[in-house]
Amino acid sequence: MFQAGELPVVGRFSLAGGMPFQVDKPAAVRALALQFLPPGAQEWRTGTLNIPVFAVNSARGFYDQLLATAPDPKTGKPDPAKMTAFLAAHPETAKALSIIAKRTLSSGFFDSTFNGLNAFRFVNAAGASVPVRWSFLPLTSLPAEAMPQSTPADENYLFDALIAQLNQHPLQWRLMITLGEPGDPTNDATIPWPDGRPQIDAGTVTIDRVASEDGSNCTGINFDPLVLPNGIEPSDDPLLSARSAVYARSFTLRAGQVREKPPSAVNPRAVQRSADP
Repeated sequence: MFQAGELPVVGRFSLAGGMPFQVDKPAAVRALALQFLPPGAQEWRTGTLNIPVFAVNSARGFYDQLLATAPDPKTGKPDPAKMTAFLAAHPETAKALSIIAKRTLSSGFFDSTFNGLNAFRFVNAAGASVPVRWSFLPLTSLPAEAMPQSTPADENYLFDALIAQLNQHPLQWRLMITLGEPGDPTNDATIPWPDGRPQIDAGTVTIDRVASEDGSNCTGINFDPLVLPNGIEPSDDPLLSARSAVYARSFTLRAGQVREKPPSAVNPRAVQRSADP
């Protein structure tokens, strides 16, 4: 996977939360999922977010969070009492949300750092392994006067700005591998590893074209985090198996709704037409 050279990659930009028509907001959690396709029959799929830690550390915690944040039919908003009770029962989430709230927000997808929040293990040919986490650090920056004119007032401004930039030039991220040390948690995605851990610059991810989700290359991909090449193995993080199972169920349901699904609200051709003189 990390041999010198180039290999194809397919990516999907999205907003977290599972709401396909949510309005873009500066604080919305942004996601980048990637599929790497090295020579041969292997592949690597990974999902990353622009937050430093995950909000929960177990499938039960995620389920409880969904119940606590579900809108009340009478008000259309979550019941504060349910959220208070949830945080009392899940102090790890309260700590994680505090860390997430302190993150620096970038202007868009192109300058976001995307983190793989679960730990994995790199295993060599002799069977020795080391815990790892990975991140994608943006290499692309634009001067203020060159920034696209989309604003948070536009419902799809994050995606429209991304499309406008990709129509002008490729976007790039450095793949940085962080090596864990003894005592670093591998089973709890709510806890960050200490600063100063060794890092390896493993290469550059380049995205050079963009398409709508309607019939694009990523439409038929289930970004299952357990699709791994030789040498990368799951850690003891319980979220990995839960994510794998839920993604499979979600993918199957979406595949059955293709005919009922309305066209994507994000349309690269429309963005290109609006940019033409």
